[in-house]
Amino acid sequence: MKVAVIGVGQMGRHHVRVYAALDGVRLVGVCDIDRARADAVAAEYHTAAYYDHRQLLDRVDAVSVAVPTESHARIGCEFLQRGISVLMEKPISRTLDEADTLIAAAERSGAVLQVGHLERFNPAVQAVRGIITQPRFFEAHRLGVFSPRSLDIDAVMDLMIHDLDVILSLLDTEAVQISAVGIPVLSPRVDIANARIEFADGCVANLTASRISQEKVRKLRFFQPHDYVSLDYTRQEVEVFSLVPSASSATRPEIFRRLLPVEKREPLRAQIESFLHCVRERTPPRVDGRQGRRALALALRVMDKIRQHAERVGMELRFS
Repeated sequence: MKVAVIGVGQMGRHHVRVYAALDGVRLVGVCDIDRARADAVAAEYHTAAYYDHRQLLDRVDAVSVAVPTESHARIGCEFLQRGISVLMEKPISRTLDEADTLIAAAERSGAVLQVGHLERFNPAVQAVRGIITQPRFFEAHRLGVFSPRSLDIDAVMDLMIHDLDVILSLLDTEAVQISAVGIPVLSPRVDIANARIEFADGCVANLTASRISQEKVRKLRFFQPHDYVSLDYTRQEVEVFSLVPSASSATRPEIFRRLLPVEKREPLRAQIESFLHCVRERTPPRVDGRQGRRALALALRVMDKIRQHAERVGMELRFS
């Protein structure tokens, strides 16, 4: 299968690394408007450098698109309309209209559109699916050290959207009430944000995302009847604390701790392998355009609440 990566910044470079290591895949080239960057990545992985994505339209079967979000819809549609499958980095697009355009282009051509919600392929998330029953409360922390990457979008679209997508995939319900705050610290956009989301079934999620932390934290915790579950995305570990009823009313119930078995592997490689399998077999991807749109829709609602709060308190914020 002939593939290419469009946009070889920090994330796109990792896509190149994975493709270059896979059997049955020919990395036709890498593309970036920064010629020096395209040349450097191409030289490192022994492939061709391109500076205009349109040069690849007749040369590939599938592409990863890792350009700034504002260009997702335009570039993605050009490939999809040619029947070329697209693995689109998250978020799927800036707006729901743009997401609809991408989805429609994929449906018309029959090409695969997969959205890069990487944590869906995290083995720890897969392990949790086997034990989840009726979650009542989620708490997510996604904190990172400041980096100049992805400053075209805010911390909600850059970081929080991962956890929004995972929570949506674990719940069969919709958000009914949202409150959120966010502030700029090192950039004009939201660098740290907190959201409280109530779902139709009564479940509540509290999420914090920050790109100005002193340390990297990627954790999701949730409570369900008789269980407290703690998931560490980075370590790919899941701890479960379960309440075991006592045999008689005279003794207290016990707390039983266990680690779920997790077969650790790189989520990005799992995601790309799954994408290529869907392209070969023409099967639906695990995270298709509509699921990417659903995560985007919830993230946009969070951002709208942040905007409303900023206006109430007279805070200046730049929005995507």
